[in-house]
Amino acid sequence: MRVYVVDNGGQWTHREWRVLKYLKVETRIIPNTTPYDQIGDVDALVLSGGAPDVASEAGRMGNNGEYLDKADLPILGICAGMQFMATHFGGSTGPAVRAEFGRTRLYVDVEDQLFQGVPKDFDVWESHNDEVKTVPDGFEVLAHSDTCLVEAMRSLRRPLYAVQFHPEVENTDFGMDIFRNFLKAVEEWSR
Repeated sequence: MRVYVVDNGGQWTHREWRVLKYLKVETRIIPNTTPYDQIGDVDALVLSGGAPDVASEAGRMGNNGEYLDKADLPILGICAGMQFMATHFGGSTGPAVRAEFGRTRLYVDVEDQLFQGVPKDFDVWESHNDEVKTVPDGFEVLAHSDTCLVEAMRSLRRPLYAVQFHPEVENTDFGMDIFRNFLKAVEEWSR
């Protein structure tokens, strides 16, 4: 299996790559300016987090829109990757009610494939000032926290998943399980 991590300038992009390597996935980090037709034969993409305010600095997200439009494969958006995915498909983002940094309690609302085998609530690592305010049509909310109503979402039409928190950080309980569940979805999609 080959999964590339799209570098959106996030501080933990290398951790996403490292988790995939640990899970025995062929992976590499690619700049978000890489044209889609130069990515090659991959089974999935991870859109990393990043510093941009997605609502006003979408240009710093490079070719993420092209990947979302052209890639007929599973994609996992993390943090800014989730915010970009939401706005790209017609949802909205904005300043968080309260910025979240550090450990936060996550509540799973929908037992989707991404959250199979994990508790209904557990601690995750957050690092964001902005958040998804409304999900796009055709998406559903999978999880929330006490201050962020959209901590995870997925498309009902395509294998697109997104999380506001950072499953790649060791401080997130069950983060490795979430990555394993995403890879299981990739395997099922590839069949």
